[in-house]
Amino acid sequence: MPRITPTGVTRMSEARKTYVRPLDLKHGCVDMAHGAGGRAMAQLISDLFARHLGNAYLAQGDDGAVLPASGAGRLVMATDAHVVSPLFFPGGDIGCLAVHGTINDVAVMGARPLYLAAAFILEEGLPLADLDRIVRSMATAARTAGVPVVTGDTKVVERGKADGVFITTTGVGVLADGVSWSGSNARPGDAILLSGTLGDHGMAIMAERESLGFASPIVSDTAALHGLVASMQACGATIRVVRDPTRGGLATTLNEIARQSAVGMLLEEKTLPVKPAVNAACELLGLDPLYVANEGKLVAICAENDAERLLTAMRAHPLAADAAIIGRVFEDPHHFVQMTTAFGGRRMVDWLSGEQLPRIC
Repeated sequence: MPRITPTGVTRMSEARKTYVRPLDLKHGCVDMAHGAGGRAMAQLISDLFARHLGNAYLAQGDDGAVLPASGAGRLVMATDAHVVSPLFFPGGDIGCLAVHGTINDVAVMGARPLYLAAAFILEEGLPLADLDRIVRSMATAARTAGVPVVTGDTKVVERGKADGVFITTTGVGVLADGVSWSGSNARPGDAILLSGTLGDHGMAIMAERESLGFASPIVSDTAALHGLVASMQACGATIRVVRDPTRGGLATTLNEIARQSAVGMLLEEKTLPVKPAVNAACELLGLDPLYVANEGKLVAICAENDAERLLTAMRAHPLAADAAIIGRVFEDPHHFVQMTTAFGGRRMVDWLSGEQLPRIC
């Protein structure tokens, strides 16, 4: 049997390196080999995903990440799939959206986000330049938030079986003992607060998708909210519920809470913050900002006596400068959400019926 010399091993290693062409991040595209589990896939992971998202946990290279203990408290886990179209939009893209969305789902439970996992479904033919841009954006968002992506998975499907890229992220956080924010906690007399303007994300997606131009550009509000949540917790207010009003907007979120808590809610239309450009776009398209998705806003319900204290803490944070008290919780066996209009009348704010804006997150 021929003996493999050190030189022979070196030559074989060099041959293997040249077997797969370097990733052409400028002109290349995803192909089926990138999801086949072989060298091409290993190269995609090492040269693109690990290059941008790399950290000590990902570098373990196993099927899962071994993580340090979180300390005292309970674990919170959330997962979210992202299928936004288009992939890139004013103010963000599917990459940063996937990070922010899951961080926020953990944060509004009152937990401190610790780690993320990410799964990518790539369509054959996706330009590698687009994938590189998405993963770089994702890495920047995770690094800025201080919540690393510690494990993940990649699959490739045939051309026409997806829409470029779909991303699912899962987040894990730690919830301090004594903290219990739930949609079932709202009580009659509580105040309802909103952290900022409505509809920015949904209308930014719609304007980009339909090539609508406005004098004032509409930019997505996508952002990680855990810093704002920490500031709210630190002020000492009695917080009952916190939610991020994404799909279905504020109206659907409040209807969910009203049903869970078996209460009614009354909003004041004149207090609802909406940017003029968003309001104009909604009027043009026949949409209601109350039902348009947000990706960097939260709604909070707190004890009435603590409303001003919580509002002050929220406005002190850069992500909630436009925060407002927008309504009150009251007893209602029907669990209706209503709104006092600018003209002094009342109207129902019902659940979203159907799908107003598809593929917005």
